[in-house]
Amino acid sequence: MSDLSRRQFLKTTGRVSLGASILGAPHVCRAADRKPNLLFLWTDEQRADTIDVYGNTTIQTPNMSRLAQESIVFKRAYVSQAVCTPSRSTVMTGLWPHESGCTQNNIPLPETTPCLPEILGDSDYRTGYFGKWHLGDEIFAQHGFAEWVSLEDGYRNYYRETRDKNQKSSYYHFLKDLGYTPDTSQGDFSRGFASRLKIEHCKPKFLELNACDFLRRHKNEPFILYVNFLEPHMPFFGPLNDLHSPEEISLPANFDDPLEEDEPLAYRLKQFHYREHGYGGLDLKTEAGWRRLIANYWGLCSQVDRSIGEILKTLETEGLANHTIVVYTSDHGDMMGSHRLLAKTVMYEEATRVPWMMRVPQSGFKAQVISQPVSHIDMVPTLLDLMGKPVEDGFTGHSLVPLMKGGVAQEDHVFIEWNPSEAENPTERPTGIGPDKAERALKSYTRTVVSPSGWKLCLNDQDSDQLFNLNLDPGETQNLFYTGMHSERIEALSRRIHQWQRRVGDRIVV
Repeated sequence: MSDLSRRQFLKTTGRVSLGASILGAPHVCRAADRKPNLLFLWTDEQRADTIDVYGNTTIQTPNMSRLAQESIVFKRAYVSQAVCTPSRSTVMTGLWPHESGCTQNNIPLPETTPCLPEILGDSDYRTGYFGKWHLGDEIFAQHGFAEWVSLEDGYRNYYRETRDKNQKSSYYHFLKDLGYTPDTSQGDFSRGFASRLKIEHCKPKFLELNACDFLRRHKNEPFILYVNFLEPHMPFFGPLNDLHSPEEISLPANFDDPLEEDEPLAYRLKQFHYREHGYGGLDLKTEAGWRRLIANYWGLCSQVDRSIGEILKTLETEGLANHTIVVYTSDHGDMMGSHRLLAKTVMYEEATRVPWMMRVPQSGFKAQVISQPVSHIDMVPTLLDLMGKPVEDGFTGHSLVPLMKGGVAQEDHVFIEWNPSEAENPTERPTGIGPDKAERALKSYTRTVVSPSGWKLCLNDQDSDQLFNLNLDPGETQNLFYTGMHSERIEALSRRIHQWQRRVGDRIVV
């Protein structure tokens, strides 16, 4: 089936699925013939090494750790692009950002591009999406999800013209019912305001309460429930700021990497920005400022962990655990001091690698740690495979079920995109960097490949290229691209990138 005909087919089945989810009578399954449920838990901006299975034994995330012990853990899982909207588009559709058109933040996912419930096309499933969406029309139910619990009111400028911009999110009404007064000129509750509430009124608890209610109401029906937490995303502040002492924080091993002249100028400009301006009133010229920031970030991870624990507990107490596939991941990571950088939008491991765990209560899927690098592009095909839906040829990703059963992946190299966005760029520059040079660097495109043997090549169209041996240099402090010692490897990996580009219709020249 051609990609065009696949999409037309999925558009049709998606509309049928949504209508059936809303209008159809509940379908109660016997245990013997029960279809697998899907509980998809994900965070925003959580780097991989915030869970002990990924190397952090200090941070308090006991529920994530327990889930890891019961799951297939992908130790080297990569996003399609290290920023929210593009990455989310891949997780939800199985398409690369350049395929869906979601190459920058706040580009709405086309209404005709199906998400997993629409692709699955099974009207027996009760469907819900709770939390941050960031794929357009933020607070409105869409893409095959009949129940919609929204968090964010700050994206109304990106609503389609047909949407009512005066409507408010579910979380807004939750806070209003509790007696809170909006703190913005638009009459909304800002993220900063919400992050300073007591833990019972913060966003993770709100999502936890709604998710547990959904599980109880639909325990006798097959369901698909996505729960997306905003945390540990900025503003990097929450009720558990003091759970981890700044003194117990170990700064990243590559914290003092200066980013030499052979590293991308765009990254050096970002490093300069955080050094000069800090973040949230914290002085990021000092180690103390970074330790305080990281302690806050860890506290947000622990806050999410508590709500994850309650949701998984409800799954067990309602007798659903043995029928439910549980996925845990994040849309991208955060540099959080590595190379003295913050946030995402770079190709370094801390921004592009995320936790990805899958608990699959079916025979043939044992708890294990898989070191083979994998990509979010394979998420939708893998879930369709696990849920008994034939995977259409139009997907460029592949099911990881063979790898999960001890076999091999159909594609053993991982590819990552970066498509520039002015909204993500700093405006100032150090002395000696001209405006034209800075603008070219910040508007550059990057295409990256990670090999199963641990080599990583980043090709840039207007900025410096990078080559790292992750086995010897996991912190990516030595760019080997310009040493003159690895020409054959650069040629082989460049060929891989260009072959992938031709296969997926990516026309960027790097």
